[in-house]
Amino acid sequence: MKKKIMNVNINYYFSNISSEKTIVLLHGWGQNIEMMKHIGNKYLNEFNVLIIDLPGFGESDEPPYSWSIYEYVECIKKLIDYLNIDKIFLIGHSFGGRISLIYASIYKVEKLVCLASPYCKEITKLPLKIRIYKKVKKIPRLSWLANIMKNLIGSSDYKNASDVMRGILVKSINVEMEEYIKKINCPTLLVWGTNDTAVPIKRAYELEKLIKDSAVIKYEGASHYAYLERLNNLIPVLDSFFNVRRH
Repeated sequence: MKKKIMNVNINYYFSNISSEKTIVLLHGWGQNIEMMKHIGNKYLNEFNVLIIDLPGFGESDEPPYSWSIYEYVECIKKLIDYLNIDKIFLIGHSFGGRISLIYASIYKVEKLVCLASPYCKEITKLPLKIRIYKKVKKIPRLSWLANIMKNLIGSSDYKNASDVMRGILVKSINVEMEEYIKKINCPTLLVWGTNDTAVPIKRAYELEKLIKDSAVIKYEGASHYAYLERLNNLIPVLDSFFNVRRH
């Protein structure tokens, strides 16, 4: 299904069984609806399920310009309102988790599940090639070399993105979220793998301190995709969190 919102055609999957509650799932950067169906399909008999191709991914259009996280939040809110959804259980992975954190700080959410959700810029010691690039780009006569180096050293997410999506990625990484996160007052699960190299598990414990009613669920040896690697372990945890009784 598609709906034009904020001048962007949004592709989404909506299973409506007329439940009072709806699970809303937001995927990570470079992904699509299919990545979140592994969770959504487990709840088709218990709740309405809404899975969204975030703008710029899957079958949704790119935004007309580089949106901020807050514009993604507003787009999702408008779709939720269009579908007359009231009570939501919001689940977001990575980039979708970042959006979910801001959403839950502004709008009503019954319960929140963050799957390896970044909330701050990861600061690491820059590799030598990046330090060299930073010096080269300051020399006007070597700007051609700086452009070549930029393409060689950029992350795969950055290199594979259009100019609009690159701008979105940069904005999302640099956004200050801590004061928003402190406003989240719904029960929250923070699901992480101990071997997550994209968003280290220490961020889960930092979020736990910022969100009043939250708990960390960690999976030993799992990566940034712990929710898929340990899906069979995660679903019973979510069942308990969502008060689902399976026969």
